[in-house]
Amino acid sequence: MRLDTEQHMRLEQRMKLAPRMIQSMEILQLPLMALQERIEQELISNPVLEMLENDPDQPNTERSDEPAENPQQVEVRQKDLVIGTDRSRKEDFERLAEIADDGDFDDYYVGAHGGSFRGVFEDDRDHKLDAMANTAARGMSLHEYLTLQWTLIDADPDVRRAGQLIVNNLEDDGYLRVEMEDLAHRGREPVTQEQLHRALLLVQAMDPPGVGARDLQECLLLQMDAVVDPLPIHNLARRVAEDHLKDIEANRLPAIAKAQDVTLDDVREAIQYLHRFDPRPGQRIGQDKVPYVVPDVVVDYNESGDGYVVRLASGNEPSLYINHIYRRMLRSNKLDPKTRDFIKKNIQSARWLLDSLEQRRSTLLRVTEAIVHFQKDFFDNGPKHLKPLPMAAVASRVGIHLATVSRAVSDKWMQCPQGICPLRQFFSAGVATQDGDSMSWGAVKVKMQELIGHEDKATPLSDDEIVDKLKADGIVLARRTVAKYRKALNIPSARQRKSF
Repeated sequence: MRLDTEQHMRLEQRMKLAPRMIQSMEILQLPLMALQERIEQELISNPVLEMLENDPDQPNTERSDEPAENPQQVEVRQKDLVIGTDRSRKEDFERLAEIADDGDFDDYYVGAHGGSFRGVFEDDRDHKLDAMANTAARGMSLHEYLTLQWTLIDADPDVRRAGQLIVNNLEDDGYLRVEMEDLAHRGREPVTQEQLHRALLLVQAMDPPGVGARDLQECLLLQMDAVVDPLPIHNLARRVAEDHLKDIEANRLPAIAKAQDVTLDDVREAIQYLHRFDPRPGQRIGQDKVPYVVPDVVVDYNESGDGYVVRLASGNEPSLYINHIYRRMLRSNKLDPKTRDFIKKNIQSARWLLDSLEQRRSTLLRVTEAIVHFQKDFFDNGPKHLKPLPMAAVASRVGIHLATVSRAVSDKWMQCPQGICPLRQFFSAGVATQDGDSMSWGAVKVKMQELIGHEDKATPLSDDEIVDKLKADGIVLARRTVAKYRKALNIPSARQRKSF
């Protein structure tokens, strides 16, 4: 056998995404909070990029010798991120290639008096430090809260070590789901089962009541033991928690009443009393706040005509511009080549960011307008009128690629007359009705919720009866599909929904 190494030349064409194109797609896909963080990073790393700050208390300390342009009035000539169906994407590459050319950046410049210079004036307040000073401190976690209490417990050293081991293995909801046999070997020094049980009693006596429980029953009983002035129903509720939690889950209230020799009203009162206690006591300490949703686009009803007006949410993105002083520096003959190259590269980077942000706004606005066009019945009449909508239909109407639509609606939110909705909600498959129309799966779920919400609780609808009622409205579904959607909506079965 002979092994040789040879060289060959061949001519071929390959389509590759330029780095700037890839980064532009990333900017398009970023949710609002991540986009603001990305802009903050660029403001820190790029000295030529400035953020317009309208502070009436700040006097104009610098004047430019050239007229400034308002960044809100600058028209940036953009093209779609992906144009039509031309697979070569020639125009996109040409547009992004222009950013690296030695061109005029007038569209992105603002005079020095258009905003404050970061780091130029010593009297300027650091707004980031002010924001950090006004931010609420992080709350104490459950582990820190219990550890602080455990340091005040008077116990033997071995029990203290076992108790700290228990505290370290509690989950965020306050439960201890680790078996004692396994827990005994998790510490640096082994502890005995007897020490762990003694320590567990001390941990369960700490605040909040119910912490350290190993199941729901124990959690409820620990909280009931901590009640100082119990109600008359307390004893019955305790017996129900001890013996009939499974019956409560299965809604077998008559069986509970018969076993405890009480009336159904007493059982209902005892269950209502049990609802006062927290099944997840640990989450009351150091519970993370639910992040609020900031809409990216706003859809308002057009009062002057029939239809809706789509606009971008104002104030979500800062007004950026390229500092005018650096253009004057580039024109100076006294500037050394290294400094000139540094400024030029940062200007190109800033121009690309501004170009990508404008591209993001334009694409998001046009995609939302297409959604409003296809889903007008939803905005007029509510969620029950949501239609199936493939992303290909929006991509065809806007004239962009399917993947661009997917990136544009990723983690984006819309504020409209029907509330605040994720943009992805409007893209879903559906089912054909008997009258020839189509209904999205989201609309089917809303219809199911409406049927169950208006049912007679004494005789709730079974899955088969829901199928029949949907069929009467022209929606044909299998029973297993109804059961799947009912579970997805966290709706109990007919037996569990029955009221006695």
